[in-house]
Amino acid sequence: MLRFEVCHLIGVYFCYELLEKRDCMSQKNIEIKASLEDAQFESINQLAGSMANQSFLIRQTDTYFQSKRGRLKLREFADGTGEIIGYFRTDSAAPKASNYTRANCDPVPTKEALQRTLGIAAVVNKIRQVHLIGPTRVHLDTVETLGKFLELEVVLADGQDEADGTEIAYQLLKNFAVEEDQLIRGSYLDQVLSKRST
Repeated sequence: MLRFEVCHLIGVYFCYELLEKRDCMSQKNIEIKASLEDAQFESINQLAGSMANQSFLIRQTDTYFQSKRGRLKLREFADGTGEIIGYFRTDSAAPKASNYTRANCDPVPTKEALQRTLGIAAVVNKIRQVHLIGPTRVHLDTVETLGKFLELEVVLADGQDEADGTEIAYQLLKNFAVEEDQLIRGSYLDQVLSKRST
């Protein structure tokens, strides 16, 4: 038990050092996620693409680590770069605030250090189509073993009220014809863990 606590503290300190670097960024989003069938996924992709000022496709591997407070993940990209992301977010199907800090990192030693000290909770592989529409990052995710999803991240400006972001998220859901029963509460981590336990 003592060894676990010491390892946990080392991992927390390591993350603190990373997230204190000059290239780290702290921000708040309003987020919402919905599950999609294939046909709806394609129709939303086309519509969002026609509305976006920029679109691009990325492959991501998110490694989630054991964490006593909030969530912590290492995101690796196909070009070998990575970033560490720590965030707090309530589990609700409705649009919710996500407070996060992220910092660029070398993913190989970062993963090794955090795996040794905190332990890995789950790994999520996905292909993400990104459409940037105003202040919103529209993500159309194909997630390995889980399926297809829509995720909206409305980036709030400094001092902007959360209600503004919530209104934007709901309007986009309406534009994309996403129904309330398609909204999901937790993260991909929660879904992977739930699937693992069944």
